[in-house]
Amino acid sequence: MKTHEVIIQPGRSERHYWRELWRNRELMYILSMRDVSVRYKQTALGTAWGLIRPLTTMLIMVFVFSKIAKLPADPGVPYPLMVLGGITVWTFFATAFTQISNSVTMNSNLVTKVYFPRLIMPISSVAVSFIDFLVSLGLFIVLSIWYKFMPDWHLLLLPAFIVLALLASFAFGLFFAAVNVRFRDIGQLIPFIVQIGFYICPIAYSSRLVADKAGEWWTPFYWMNPMVGIIDGFRWSLLGEKAYFNPESLLISVGIIGVCLILSLYFFRKRENSFVDDI
Repeated sequence: MKTHEVIIQPGRSERHYWRELWRNRELMYILSMRDVSVRYKQTALGTAWGLIRPLTTMLIMVFVFSKIAKLPADPGVPYPLMVLGGITVWTFFATAFTQISNSVTMNSNLVTKVYFPRLIMPISSVAVSFIDFLVSLGLFIVLSIWYKFMPDWHLLLLPAFIVLALLASFAFGLFFAAVNVRFRDIGQLIPFIVQIGFYICPIAYSSRLVADKAGEWWTPFYWMNPMVGIIDGFRWSLLGEKAYFNPESLLISVGIIGVCLILSLYFFRKRENSFVDDI
């Protein structure tokens, strides 16, 4: 009979934190499956909502920004494909960021009753966003076939941009998750941040339009947005050379995300011992 020995020592959890995180991977899986089942429980369409949302958003944006505002797409790229590519990766980031930011408060009953590495909650919370992302990516593939727009070797770099989008959600979400436990106003602020980000990121428009205005005072601030390089790179990997992509913006994105991820992880680890008291 296999036994499991638990040794209680002062500071042991701190010294072996990552080992404890791996040992509790089954709990991570259980929480992930719980979030997925709760998301689609008692819904008539189930995961089809992951298809309906991006499709509806794309149709509205094509009508408003292409037909009415007359915003151009990248030369040789169908406007619906350009928009859907931006929506797909942005929705993945935004949903994961929101879920991570609310992960601790939504699992407050577990936090107050049993000890486990608190980082499990943010990690397990991204399962729903990843499933929706896969559904939306499937829609993009179907639309690409409709427009007879086939990807090339750039597609090999697609996983890198997906990982970057996921790391970006952790880089900012972990900080808000820790602060949200103490100040519940953060829960009201997060949807506002996501809404603003939707418009300041190149989703309905191409970054080529910004590059053409290089002399404007606000363009350096635009390129400092870490999601700009990720969204442009994601579309570039799907649409090839016809899609605009500035490698310098990607370097900026990687730098900002790397620094923010380290700082957020440090802040989360420092604050997690006080979660029980704040809740």
